[in-house]
Amino acid sequence: MLKEQLRKNLDKVIWNIEQARVSLSEHHIVKLVAVGKYSDEENIKILYSLGQRAFGENQVQQLESRTKSLEELPLEWHMMGTLQSNKINKLIELRPTLFQSLDSLKLAQALNQRLEHKNQTMSCLLQINSAKEESKSGVSIEEAEDIYAEITESCPQIKLKGLMSIGAHSENKKEIQKSFETTYNIYDKLNKSYKANICSMGMSNDYELAIQCGSNLVRIGSKIFK
Repeated sequence: MLKEQLRKNLDKVIWNIEQARVSLSEHHIVKLVAVGKYSDEENIKILYSLGQRAFGENQVQQLESRTKSLEELPLEWHMMGTLQSNKINKLIELRPTLFQSLDSLKLAQALNQRLEHKNQTMSCLLQINSAKEESKSGVSIEEAEDIYAEITESCPQIKLKGLMSIGAHSENKKEIQKSFETTYNIYDKLNKSYKANICSMGMSNDYELAIQCGSNLVRIGSKIFK
Protein backbone atom coordinates (compact mmCIF):
# COMPACT_ATOMS: atom_id res chain seq x y z
CA MET A 1 0.00 0.00 0.00
CA LEU A 2 2.80 2.39 0.92
CA LYS A 3 4.50 1.93 -2.46
CA GLU A 4 1.25 2.59 -4.31
CA GLN A 5 0.61 5.77 -2.31
CA LEU A 6 4.13 7.05 -2.96
CA ARG A 7 3.77 6.18 -6.65
CA LYS A 8 0.48 8.06 -6.79
CA ASN A 9 1.96 11.11 -5.02
CA LEU A 10 5.08 11.14 -7.21
CA ASP A 11 3.06 10.74 -10.42
CA LYS A 12 0.78 13.63 -9.40
CA VAL A 13 3.74 15.93 -8.68
CA ILE A 14 5.46 14.98 -11.95
CA TRP A 15 2.22 15.58 -13.87
CA ASN A 16 1.84 19.03 -12.28
CA ILE A 17 5.48 19.86 -13.05
CA GLU A 18 4.93 18.85 -16.68
CA GLN A 19 1.80 21.01 -16.99
CA ALA A 20 3.55 24.03 -15.50
CA ARG A 21 6.72 23.45 -17.53
CA VAL A 22 4.93 23.18 -20.86
CA SER A 23 2.83 26.27 -20.09
CA LEU A 24 6.12 28.20 -19.94
CA SER A 25 7.94 26.43 -22.79
CA GLU A 26 8.22 22.91 -24.16
CA HIS A 27 11.98 23.34 -23.99
CA HIS A 28 12.04 24.27 -20.29
CA ILE A 29 13.50 21.45 -18.17
CA VAL A 30 12.76 21.14 -14.44
CA LYS A 31 14.61 18.97 -11.90
CA LEU A 32 12.63 17.51 -9.00
CA VAL A 33 14.42 17.18 -5.64
CA ALA A 34 12.44 15.11 -3.12
CA VAL A 35 12.93 16.57 0.37
CA GLY A 36 13.13 13.75 2.89
CA LYS A 37 12.46 15.48 6.21
CA TYR A 38 8.90 14.10 6.27
CA SER A 39 10.09 10.61 5.50
CA ASP A 40 12.39 7.72 6.33
CA GLU A 41 14.99 5.63 4.49
CA GLU A 42 12.46 3.00 3.45
CA ASN A 43 10.37 5.58 1.59
CA ILE A 44 13.47 6.93 -0.12
CA LYS A 45 14.33 3.41 -1.29
CA ILE A 46 10.80 3.05 -2.68
CA LEU A 47 11.05 6.37 -4.50
CA TYR A 48 14.40 5.26 -5.92
CA SER A 49 12.71 2.12 -7.26
CA LEU A 50 10.12 4.41 -8.88
CA GLY A 51 12.83 6.38 -10.66
CA GLN A 52 13.50 9.35 -8.35
CA ARG A 53 17.22 10.08 -7.96
CA ALA A 54 17.68 13.53 -6.36
CA PHE A 55 16.94 13.96 -2.65
CA GLY A 56 17.42 16.86 -0.27
CA GLU A 57 17.85 17.33 3.46
CA ASN A 58 17.58 20.41 5.68
CA GLN A 59 20.00 19.33 8.41
CA VAL A 60 23.60 18.14 8.16
CA GLN A 61 23.09 15.36 10.74
CA GLN A 62 20.07 14.03 8.83
CA LEU A 63 22.03 14.20 5.58
CA GLU A 64 24.86 12.26 7.21
CA SER A 65 22.65 9.44 8.50
CA ARG A 66 20.77 9.15 5.20
CA THR A 67 23.86 9.12 2.99
CA LYS A 68 25.43 6.41 5.17
CA SER A 69 22.39 4.15 5.42
CA LEU A 70 21.61 4.51 1.70
CA GLU A 71 25.16 4.52 0.35
CA GLU A 72 24.51 1.46 -1.83
CA LEU A 73 22.13 3.55 -3.97
CA PRO A 74 23.54 6.05 -6.51
CA LEU A 75 21.55 8.99 -5.13
CA GLU A 76 22.12 12.69 -5.75
CA TRP A 77 22.08 14.52 -2.41
CA HIS A 78 21.26 18.21 -1.90
CA MET A 79 21.75 20.17 1.32
CA MET A 80 19.15 22.92 1.54
CA GLY A 81 18.94 24.09 5.15
CA THR A 82 20.76 26.73 7.15
CA LEU A 83 24.39 25.73 7.67
CA GLN A 84 25.97 26.58 11.02
CA SER A 85 29.69 27.25 10.89
CA ASN A 86 30.44 24.33 13.25
CA LYS A 87 28.90 21.94 10.69
CA ILE A 88 30.98 23.10 7.70
CA ASN A 89 33.61 20.34 8.02
CA LYS A 90 30.94 17.66 8.27
CA LEU A 91 29.16 18.94 5.16
CA ILE A 92 32.45 18.91 3.23
CA GLU A 93 33.00 15.29 4.29
CA LEU A 94 29.56 14.33 2.95
CA ARG A 95 30.28 15.82 -0.51
CA PRO A 96 26.70 16.77 -1.49
CA THR A 97 25.99 17.21 -5.18
CA LEU A 98 24.71 20.71 -4.42
CA PHE A 99 24.60 22.96 -1.35
CA GLN A 100 21.55 25.10 -2.07
CA SER A 101 21.51 27.47 0.90
CA LEU A 102 24.72 29.50 0.82
CA ASP A 103 23.15 32.51 2.50
CA SER A 104 25.93 35.04 3.15
CA LEU A 105 29.35 36.21 2.03
CA LYS A 106 30.70 35.39 5.51
CA LEU A 107 29.55 31.75 5.20
CA ALA A 108 31.01 31.55 1.68
CA GLN A 109 34.41 32.75 2.92
CA ALA A 110 34.42 30.29 5.83
CA LEU A 111 33.35 27.42 3.55
CA ASN A 112 35.94 28.34 0.92
CA GLN A 113 38.72 28.38 3.52
CA ARG A 114 37.83 24.88 4.79
CA LEU A 115 37.43 23.53 1.26
CA GLU A 116 40.84 24.91 0.34
CA HIS A 117 42.36 23.23 3.39
CA LYS A 118 40.87 19.89 2.26
CA ASN A 119 41.70 20.52 -1.42
CA GLN A 120 38.04 20.16 -2.43
CA THR A 121 35.42 22.17 -4.27
CA MET A 122 31.66 22.38 -3.72
CA SER A 123 28.83 23.33 -6.05
CA CYS A 124 26.53 25.85 -4.38
CA LEU A 125 23.56 28.14 -4.93
CA LEU A 126 23.42 31.61 -3.45
CA GLN A 127 20.25 31.94 -1.37
CA ILE A 128 18.47 35.26 -1.70
CA ASN A 129 15.70 36.62 0.51
CA SER A 130 13.53 37.83 -2.35
CA ALA A 131 10.44 38.18 -0.14
CA LYS A 132 12.32 40.50 2.27
CA GLU A 133 11.06 38.53 5.27
CA GLU A 134 12.97 38.63 8.56
CA SER A 135 12.24 34.95 9.20
CA LYS A 136 14.10 33.91 6.04
CA SER A 137 17.82 33.49 5.44
CA GLY A 138 19.55 34.82 2.37
CA VAL A 139 21.27 37.86 0.94
CA SER A 140 19.20 40.90 0.06
CA ILE A 141 17.87 41.55 -3.45
CA GLU A 142 19.95 44.72 -3.63
CA GLU A 143 23.23 42.96 -2.78
CA ALA A 144 22.66 39.65 -4.56
CA GLU A 145 24.51 40.40 -7.81
CA ASP A 146 27.48 42.01 -6.06
CA ILE A 147 27.81 39.17 -3.55
CA TYR A 148 27.50 36.59 -6.33
CA ALA A 149 30.32 38.34 -8.19
CA GLU A 150 32.48 38.58 -5.08
CA ILE A 151 32.08 34.88 -4.21
CA THR A 152 32.82 33.92 -7.81
CA GLU A 153 35.99 36.00 -7.84
CA SER A 154 37.32 35.49 -4.29
CA CYS A 155 36.19 31.95 -3.35
CA PRO A 156 37.68 29.65 -6.01
CA GLN A 157 36.74 26.43 -4.15
CA ILE A 158 33.05 27.35 -4.37
CA LYS A 159 31.42 26.69 -7.74
CA LEU A 160 28.34 28.91 -7.85
CA LYS A 161 25.68 27.40 -10.11
CA GLY A 162 22.84 29.89 -9.61
CA LEU A 163 20.27 31.01 -7.07
CA MET A 164 17.85 29.58 -4.52
CA SER A 165 14.95 31.35 -2.85
CA ILE A 166 11.84 30.58 -0.83
CA GLY A 167 8.55 32.09 -1.98
CA ALA A 168 6.81 34.76 0.08
CA HIS A 169 4.98 33.37 3.11
CA SER A 170 1.58 34.65 2.10
CA GLU A 171 -1.93 33.63 1.05
CA ASN A 172 -1.71 36.27 -1.65
CA LYS A 173 -0.69 34.61 -4.92
CA LYS A 174 0.52 37.92 -6.39
CA GLU A 175 2.95 38.44 -3.51
CA ILE A 176 4.35 34.91 -3.94
CA GLN A 177 4.60 35.44 -7.70
CA LYS A 178 6.41 38.76 -7.19
CA SER A 179 9.02 37.09 -4.96
CA PHE A 180 9.62 34.41 -7.61
CA GLU A 181 9.82 36.94 -10.44
CA THR A 182 12.32 39.00 -8.44
CA THR A 183 14.56 35.95 -7.99
CA TYR A 184 14.24 34.96 -11.64
CA ASN A 185 15.15 38.46 -12.87
CA ILE A 186 18.37 38.38 -10.86
CA TYR A 187 19.06 34.82 -12.02
CA ASP A 188 18.55 35.88 -15.64
CA LYS A 189 21.25 38.55 -15.30
CA LEU A 190 23.62 36.11 -13.60
CA ASN A 191 22.92 33.55 -16.30
CA LYS A 192 24.20 36.02 -18.89
CA SER A 193 27.17 37.27 -16.84
CA TYR A 194 28.33 34.10 -15.07
CA LYS A 195 26.59 31.23 -16.89
CA ALA A 196 24.45 30.52 -13.80
CA ASN A 197 22.17 27.65 -14.80
CA ILE A 198 20.10 26.71 -11.71
CA CYS A 199 17.15 28.72 -10.45
CA SER A 200 15.83 26.79 -7.44
CA MET A 201 12.37 28.05 -6.49
CA GLY A 202 9.19 26.34 -5.39
CA MET A 203 8.16 23.92 -2.68
CA SER A 204 5.09 21.76 -2.07
CA ASN A 205 2.58 24.61 -1.88
CA ASP A 206 3.84 26.83 -4.68
CA TYR A 207 6.00 24.82 -7.10
CA GLU A 208 3.69 25.15 -10.11
CA LEU A 209 3.68 28.94 -9.81
CA ALA A 210 7.46 28.91 -9.34
CA ILE A 211 7.94 26.94 -12.57
CA GLN A 212 5.68 29.35 -14.45
CA CYS A 213 7.98 32.14 -13.17
CA GLY A 214 11.08 30.34 -14.53
CA SER A 215 12.22 27.91 -11.82
CA ASN A 216 14.18 24.93 -13.14
CA LEU A 217 14.55 23.10 -9.83
CA VAL A 218 11.77 22.45 -7.32
CA ARG A 219 12.09 21.09 -3.77
CA ILE A 220 9.10 18.93 -2.85
CA GLY A 221 8.58 17.22 0.53
CA SER A 222 5.06 16.88 1.92
CA LYS A 223 3.29 16.54 -1.45
CA ILE A 224 5.34 13.39 -2.10
CA PHE A 225 5.76 11.89 1.36
CA LYS A 226 2.45 12.69 3.08
